[in-house]
Amino acid sequence: MPPDGSTKIFLLLLPFVLFTLRICHGGKILIVPLEGSHWVNMDIMVKALHSRGHSVDVVRTNKSWYIKDDSPHYKTITVPVTEAFNHDFINPILKKIIDIERGESSAMSFASLQVEMFTAMFNMHRIMCKMATIMFQDKDLMNSLKERKYDLVLTDPAWGAGIMLAHALKLPLVYNVRWITSGEGHLAIAPSPLSYIPMTGSGLSDKMSFIQRVKNLIFYVIWQAQDGFLIGPQYQAVCDEFFGPEVRYSDLLQGADLWLMRADFVFEFPRPTMPNVVYMGGFQCKPSEPLPGDLEEFVQSSGEQGVIIMSLGTFVSELPADMANEIAAAFAKLPQKVIWRYKGDRPATLGNNTLLVDWMPQNDLLGHPKIKLFVAHGGTNGIQEAIYHGVPVVGLPVFFDQYDNLLRLKERGGAKLLTLATVDKGNNFLEAIEEVLTEPSYRMNMQRLSRLHRDQPMKPLDTALFWIEFVMRHKGAAHLRTESYRLPWYSYHSVDVVLSFLATVAVITFLPLVFFRYARLEKCIKRQTNKK
Repeated sequence: MPPDGSTKIFLLLLPFVLFTLRICHGGKILIVPLEGSHWVNMDIMVKALHSRGHSVDVVRTNKSWYIKDDSPHYKTITVPVTEAFNHDFINPILKKIIDIERGESSAMSFASLQVEMFTAMFNMHRIMCKMATIMFQDKDLMNSLKERKYDLVLTDPAWGAGIMLAHALKLPLVYNVRWITSGEGHLAIAPSPLSYIPMTGSGLSDKMSFIQRVKNLIFYVIWQAQDGFLIGPQYQAVCDEFFGPEVRYSDLLQGADLWLMRADFVFEFPRPTMPNVVYMGGFQCKPSEPLPGDLEEFVQSSGEQGVIIMSLGTFVSELPADMANEIAAAFAKLPQKVIWRYKGDRPATLGNNTLLVDWMPQNDLLGHPKIKLFVAHGGTNGIQEAIYHGVPVVGLPVFFDQYDNLLRLKERGGAKLLTLATVDKGNNFLEAIEEVLTEPSYRMNMQRLSRLHRDQPMKPLDTALFWIEFVMRHKGAAHLRTESYRLPWYSYHSVDVVLSFLATVAVITFLPLVFFRYARLEKCIKRQTNKK
């Protein structure tokens, strides 16, 4: 019997009704993201949360670099600031770092680089603390946030505004994390023996000689000093002003309910972890989609030789002219076609085989069967996409964790690593590319890593979404959270227990001796008294 008119209308409206019901049962999530490439992968999570019926609000500044004010997937809460972390902040720093990296004296270059990084970190967190102060001073804004009754705060703890905001609103806290304000995330939450866990910036693997372990300890001290003197006090000052001196920022940082870690042990060195750390490395990766027509035509024109793509990430859009010319000249000598994301002046040595673009669909290109090689700066997003698609890498790290990321890939046989100081010396760049192209082991190793990465019971993004919703359902995840961060250092390391044990042993050992000496002394006194 064919359906009548009312039935047809019901069937047509059914998807809308179901979607509306889903929205009604969705949660409310407040997101405090980081700018640049960190926002690129947070935006993927925002869209996924929105698709599952959740209402998402995103905190941004009026000088935001990447976070748009209008989006169908989220609403924005805009904080007015006078300065922000954007291209005006990062470009001068990158120029100085590149100049330092290309210096002649390695010792002086290292010292200069550390000073530059310290200065950059101090200023970045100063800007974030100023933003947090503006938010907390705005009573209307804070009352509005409290009235919206969010289910949780999702933040990138590489800066601390979202951490303190979650405390102010008394909400469960979830991290989209690899870096925290004081360095690599694991260092704050899990035991991290320096004997086999290399510090960021050390350029070491998990197999260290004695000298390398000394170097690793030095880098650990540098990171601790940076946090203890430059970064931590800035956030603690905000906590003192708005929450009182009894609230320690370090406790807020370590007290998150869930750490969604952007790492994968296919790529990361093995290390201790905790039950509230959930690994979602490569969650932004997905099967490639068809390329735009003009780009597909260029890729297909490469024939059997294939295509090389080059991108130095979100922050680095151009290079010094002499270095860009050396790279372009090397590309011109190759039979492959090259797609290079580059916004600087057109290099004079650019060959006909090289296409300069302002932007490229990186994931879709890496998944194309004609892509032979990825020249990359070593950012986490690009490295994970290369692993996902099994494309070998020639690495040109610029700063922060990029050298360490590429070193991990090199240790697994999937990458060739150069430095900015050597890339334009002789034929280093050209020889590195030719080696990776002609040596089959690089591609074979990357494809093996790709198979390992994909062999999981759930996709990383689905895992992340499950645990976010888990925290929403249960109003937190306190049963997964260790209380170790509440312990004073002497209790955490059992110094008080050891001292008590030593004191007990000392008492048991020396008390009989004291008693014996006292008894002898008393006997001698009696003997002398009797003689008298």
